[in-house]
Amino acid sequence: MLAIGSPASVRTTTTCGALLRELEQIWNDIGESEAEKDRMLLDLERECLEVYRRKVEEAANAKARLHQTVAAKEAELATLMAALGELNIHSQVQTEKRSTSLKEKLASVTPLVEDLRMKKEERMKQFSDMKAQIEKISGEISGYNHLNSALINSLTLEEQDLSLRKLTEFQTHLRTLQKEKSDRLHKVLEYVNEVHSLCGVLGLDFGQTVSDVHPSLHGTSLEQSTNISNSTLEGLEQAIRKLKAERKARIQKLKDIIESLFELWNLMDSSKEEKGNFIRITSILRSPEPEITEPGVLSTEIIEQASSELERLTKLKASRMKELVIKRRSELEEVCRITHIEPDTSTAVEKANALIDSGLVDPSELLANIEAQIAKVKEEAVSRKEIMDRIDRWLSACEEESWLEDYNQDENRYSAGRGAHINLKRAERARVTVGKIPAIVDNLINKTLAWEDEKKMMFLYDGARLVSILEDYKLTRQQKEEEKKRYRDQKKLQDLLLTEKEAMYGSKPSPKRSNSFRKPNGYRANGNGSMTPTPRRNSVGSPTPELLTPRSYSGRQNGYFKEMRRLSTAPLNFVAISKEDTMSYASVYGGSEPGSPPQG
Repeated sequence: MLAIGSPASVRTTTTCGALLRELEQIWNDIGESEAEKDRMLLDLERECLEVYRRKVEEAANAKARLHQTVAAKEAELATLMAALGELNIHSQVQTEKRSTSLKEKLASVTPLVEDLRMKKEERMKQFSDMKAQIEKISGEISGYNHLNSALINSLTLEEQDLSLRKLTEFQTHLRTLQKEKSDRLHKVLEYVNEVHSLCGVLGLDFGQTVSDVHPSLHGTSLEQSTNISNSTLEGLEQAIRKLKAERKARIQKLKDIIESLFELWNLMDSSKEEKGNFIRITSILRSPEPEITEPGVLSTEIIEQASSELERLTKLKASRMKELVIKRRSELEEVCRITHIEPDTSTAVEKANALIDSGLVDPSELLANIEAQIAKVKEEAVSRKEIMDRIDRWLSACEEESWLEDYNQDENRYSAGRGAHINLKRAERARVTVGKIPAIVDNLINKTLAWEDEKKMMFLYDGARLVSILEDYKLTRQQKEEEKKRYRDQKKLQDLLLTEKEAMYGSKPSPKRSNSFRKPNGYRANGNGSMTPTPRRNSVGSPTPELLTPRSYSGRQNGYFKEMRRLSTAPLNFVAISKEDTMSYASVYGGSEPGSPPQG
């Protein structure tokens, strides 16, 4: 039999030997033969081997099971380590595996596995919570219609990959979705506020408008969250576009109505009370479109009120059309008078009344025709402005010339009376201005001709061609200067004859006829106490030629050239004669009036 060297084996061997000796003694006592003894010992040894073999097999099976358990634990540990990404435990396990038995390995691996199992459960809970949040936010963003396929694939891998890296990815994705949700929610609220403002301006039902986009936008339940899906954002954007288009259309419609109202108000001199209801709307409509935010200002009620007022005034206008036509014609004539343009005779008051009474012309068309004429005259006045300013300058110079002539004929102009020095200064300035008249007239003629070449039409001033007026003025002025020159030459000759007469017969005083020579000019006191000559009003038939200006042509459109021919043949007398010249001329003819035959 096999012997084992351990103490337990020694004790077993001793016990087995004693029993074997005791068994042999019994056999001897019985008288068993040696062959029988050997056979029985062989059976006994065979039974012992069977027992050992069975025990070895049981031990081997136990070892295999233990090894399998250790292997399973190690595999689970490796799986948990791989899933959780715990790589620092691997070296410790490998060291213990090389230096310990199976039971020791099992005892060392089991706590690690239990610890990793707890970590896995915690990590699974974290993943589950984040997964639920991601699914919820993704559903809100997508409208619960579909989830992102990439996100679904990433969520199905959580059993195999529960590492911190994967957890960080989920956290990053969750934060991204949370930020997107916040941005979308902010945008939705911004859109809703804009819809609210537009609905207020247009007088529309805000609740119904946003509910048509999505019920959650106007829901009163706290459990119902605001929908932030793409369809909601697109619906709000579309609603805002429609509301802005409606706002623009209503603004334009209201502006057209208000513009027509203003025309009718001005046409019919409406009172402030009639305009008062729409003054506020008018001031609002002047603002830029995005700044029109006053509630109800573009509501259908406001537009209907304005339309009703326009309809009322239109009917009133139709009943007062004849009166309006006459009024607008008067305005046309006033504009033409100010701009010195002849009004169109086709819309004269008499003709207009006759056309309206006969029913041949619609009063509205006649009124529109007059309005067009007013606009045309105003437009033409703009192009005539430069020439009109030069005409005013010329007329002002002519007035100064007229004043200077009256001043020169004043016998007391050099007296030391109150204000005489002021008149002397004005006379100096007037002489400078009068000296510029020829240049002013020539420049005005050139400007007028240039205007006529550009416009391909004549420049008319109260119906007469301005160039003709200026040319006639130059001719009359030239005739006047020539007459003055002839008078001065005649005066020199008379002075020479008078000197010779005095040398032959001696000087004899003659009575002064200054009072009979010329009637004193009228005077009026000016603001500073000096006496200013009153402008003379020479008639066409007077012996003194009149220097014709555009003002003297008013009302002479048809008889203009006839008048000029008559003026050119009228007798001329002498103007701007000094006091000394008058006295000398009177003494030559023995005190007779100028123009009367000398006394022999």
